[in-house]
Amino acid sequence: MCASLVSKYNVAGPRYTSYPTVPYWDNESFSLKRWKETLKKSFEETNSTQGISIYIHLPFCESLCTFCGCNKRITKNHEVEVPYLKSILKELQLYADLFGERPVIKELHLGGGTPTFFTPRNLQMLMEGLFRKGKKAPGAVLSFEGHPNNTTTEHLQTLADFGFTRVSYGVQDYNETVQKAIHRIQPFENVRSVTEAARKTGFTSVGHDIIFGLPFQTREHIVQTIEKTKQLMPDRIAFYSYAHVPWIKGNGQRGFKEEDLPTAEQKRMQCETGKQMLLEAGYIEIGMDHFALPTDSLYKALENKTIHRNFMGYTDSKTQVMIGLGASSISDSWYSFAQNEKGVEAYQNLVENNIIPVYRGHILTEQDLVIRKHILNLMCKLETSWKDKKLYFEEIPDVLSNLKELEKDRLLEVHPEAIKVTEKGRPFVRNICMAFDLLLQQKKPETQLFSMTI
Repeated sequence: MCASLVSKYNVAGPRYTSYPTVPYWDNESFSLKRWKETLKKSFEETNSTQGISIYIHLPFCESLCTFCGCNKRITKNHEVEVPYLKSILKELQLYADLFGERPVIKELHLGGGTPTFFTPRNLQMLMEGLFRKGKKAPGAVLSFEGHPNNTTTEHLQTLADFGFTRVSYGVQDYNETVQKAIHRIQPFENVRSVTEAARKTGFTSVGHDIIFGLPFQTREHIVQTIEKTKQLMPDRIAFYSYAHVPWIKGNGQRGFKEEDLPTAEQKRMQCETGKQMLLEAGYIEIGMDHFALPTDSLYKALENKTIHRNFMGYTDSKTQVMIGLGASSISDSWYSFAQNEKGVEAYQNLVENNIIPVYRGHILTEQDLVIRKHILNLMCKLETSWKDKKLYFEEIPDVLSNLKELEKDRLLEVHPEAIKVTEKGRPFVRNICMAFDLLLQQKKPETQLFSMTI
């Protein structure tokens, strides 16, 4: 990744966990009624063959990490646990009532916030209630995000007993100066301990998240962090750029000064160094920002061309329906998106009144659905085609025109009815997707909505 290309293409752009991206949702034509209609249609099409995915947002954290862009509630009051989990289960019941039958759960992920803020006993209560309302599919994939400082063997065993096999730990960086800046102090020994404990408990896929571009971070810090990571050889690694979006997240990302952040050139070196070290250690690059060992199911999904990307990131199992439970969670019926109320109290109040707690969303048009497929192909397979006439849309010539410069820089290959991202173009896949993003092209944002692409 040469410096001139970084300078040229390092612009603000979406991460494309959805299309259309959230800032371009048409909330005016969205309604709870239309969301229910599209969701029920999709559920009836696929529940018996695919099942559904469920994401549960557990927003509570005891302290604030200043790099975090997630929706969270900072508190040390653990009395919030049970009422919140009861709301989660009631929300699932509202969906089950809409479906008219128990959903088949193919994929379940607990995210946050900090899922391990909750006691093992309360997580057990959540799982027992969840599987009374939904049926676990054979071979279902169950995963959660664990904090290295508070994930206990009891947490791991409790979830393993329900069939959880995947856990991801937020590592970020092992340097103390960086950890202090982002307010996330966790020694390597803590990460080693919980990684080994997960494997002893039967977890078959342990992931680590590592971030570059953090305040005070240097290339040497990346080298040190990945050298330590290699001692543990997690099955998956998410190695991605810090998304600096203080205009969205307010004071949570203002725990340091702008000048404390690495420059674009320094970030490029951090990215290249980390990526090369991971490849030399035997990891395979998956899509954008992700790496997996050849033994991991994510790599096997890549090989089998079944890899998928949604609001949970890359996944080795695909369902047409994904239900997001909890404050701020986003659901996807394939034909529409819906986001829950972000405030915990507002969310709980709606659920208590037997109302599915969505407050905004988007009903996809026929064109949206076509473009969505192209962006998914690029993000997951690094190529897309319109040989199938159903995937052709009249703006394709404009898209190809917008890609001319990237083609000239050998970041992609253009064929008569297809394009393919080159190895050189991998770091710029978001830029390539942006050429397909007609909503973004038609209405360029007047203020910065997204993090930088590099």
